[in-house]
Formats: sequence, structure tokens, C-alpha cells
Amino acid sequence: MNLDDDLYREIILDNYKSTRNRRALESPVFKQEGVNPSCGDDIELYLKSDGDEITDASFEGVGCSICIASANMLCNAIKGMHVDEAEALVDRVKGMLTRDETPEFPEGAEDLEAIQGVAKYPVRIKCALLSWNTLHRLLEEVRGGTPAGDT
Repeated sequence: MNLDDDLYREIILDNYKSTRNRRALESPVFKQEGVNPSCGDDIELYLKSDGDEITDASFEGVGCSICIASANMLCNAIKGMHVDEAEALVDRVKGMLTRDETPEFPEGAEDLEAIQGVAKYPVRIKCALLSWNTLHRLLEEVRGGTPAGDT
């Protein structure tokens, strides 16, 4: 599969255009900013969690279609997941893009396969991984139980 495949290109464009997850969450919320200074991608990722489960996720920001589509897919995939499951998903996505692994995605996260083709374009991998690297840092906050603004 690659970015030139019409089905995967359509999935990426649909996720790029989607506004469902593009919003700030109201308190209490965990939030983390992710920036790629070399290309201008800049996102803010928001999570609500009951401590063990992610109850809501959203993002705001600007970036290329790969960056924004990946952030939207991330939000869709992790809602309702336990924190440990979300961390495992971060590792699967990173493995797919940086270690040429073929992950099995959980039900509801199958669209993530569409970004697998990004691995063929090394300069775009950082675009696809921005939200995932941001999520990794954010999950550390969730585990610590310190909502944004309380530090």
C-alpha cells in the first residue's frame, strides 16, 4: 500500500478534512503541544481520562494533510482505550513507519493503515508521527495524574 493508492489517499484526505476531532476539550483535560519546526506543523492534543481509560480526545493546530489526518485518526482510535492500550498503539504506529513492521490495529483503528505509505517518504514520517509522539508524552502526564495547568 502506498500514498498513491486511491483508497488510502481518500482516507487521508477525509481525515484531513474532518472537523469532528478539531476542538479544544473543556477542563479537566490533559494537553500537550507538538511542533515540527522544520515544516511548520504545530498541534495541541487534548485528552480526558478517568485515570485508566481515555474518555475523549481532540486536537487543534495547523499542519500538512499527513499531520492533520494522522492526528484525526489518532483521536478516533484512542477514544475508549485504556492508557496502556493507547501506548501500545503508539508503538505499533511508530513500528509501522520507522521499523517496517506490519501491525494489527484494533477494531475502529483500521484507517491507520492508510498512513503506512508515508514510510516510503522519509521526510514525511515526522509529519505522520507528530501527534503520536505528542500522545506518548501526554500519556506520561495521564499516568502521573497531573492535568494541564496543575503543574
